[in-house]
Amino acid sequence: MDGRNHSVVSEFLLLGFTSSWKMQILLFLFFMIFYIASMLGNLLMVLTIISDHPLHSPRYFLLANLSFRDTGVSSVATPKMIYDLFRKCKVISLKDCITQMFFIHTVGGAEMVLLIVMAYDRYIAICKPLHYLTIMSLRVCILFWAVAWTICLIHSVAQLAFVEKLPFCVPNKMDSFYCDCPRFIKLTCTDTYRLEFLVTANSGFISMGTFFILIVSCIFILVTVRKHSSGGSSKALSTLLAHVTVVVFFFGPCIIVYVWPFPTLPIDKFLAIFDALITHFMNPIIYTFRNKEMKVAMSRVFGKVLSLRKSSFMHRLGNSSSS
Repeated sequence: MDGRNHSVVSEFLLLGFTSSWKMQILLFLFFMIFYIASMLGNLLMVLTIISDHPLHSPRYFLLANLSFRDTGVSSVATPKMIYDLFRKCKVISLKDCITQMFFIHTVGGAEMVLLIVMAYDRYIAICKPLHYLTIMSLRVCILFWAVAWTICLIHSVAQLAFVEKLPFCVPNKMDSFYCDCPRFIKLTCTDTYRLEFLVTANSGFISMGTFFILIVSCIFILVTVRKHSSGGSSKALSTLLAHVTVVVFFFGPCIIVYVWPFPTLPIDKFLAIFDALITHFMNPIIYTFRNKEMKVAMSRVFGKVLSLRKSSFMHRLGNSSSS
């Protein structure tokens, strides 16, 4: 490649967002608020579903897994992104870069499979309600969980197998705030056309194909729901619309980044922020905003916590007065 120094490099310089001190402070506050809110919201979802017995159903088992994965995806790149805001030299080693890509694709791939399973769960609940608990048993849910992790591990290993042994050139500057395959490949000293095609096929076309399959399945379920006019159908429609919203938020940035990843787009970094942080902040809001069961369950959890704190305070007060 012309104009490149073919020295072997073992680390990369992340260019990040901006060198303006004021903008860095604003970005720090923005990222911290969204990251903390995302972690608290998703962990609250998991805690609520685990602790509230009425929510021990296949649907909420899958939703708890989605929230758990959201905490993982948010934590892969965001803490370093926040830490790097006030560093002059935003460096990441080759080993750490590959590790970061592995976890992004592992957890992100698992979430992709989980969204498919959740769509299937809604299909069974709406189109075959009498057989729902038989088909979506706990054993089946655990099997889906195992399959999701197996598929995403295979996907991640296949993705990194393309790039692990590549030689890299100077300048080793990556115009991003975290490592991912499209920009990572651009730093290699070899002809990357085939690698670009393989990455696009492995991540981009899979994302796009899965997205269209999910949208078509949701349209099919929507047509089925419109044939009914009961309150249960209204509830099913609300749940389905929430799932469609999450699917669009999750797959939209993935498709744009991976199907057309190599020409640099002005919105690349915005999409990366949206994909790494904002989507996972929105998921708990989307799934609880119109979900009466989750709202009631959360109020019960808060009631239990307040009751425990009150009883603990009264116990300490009683001990201090007796002494």
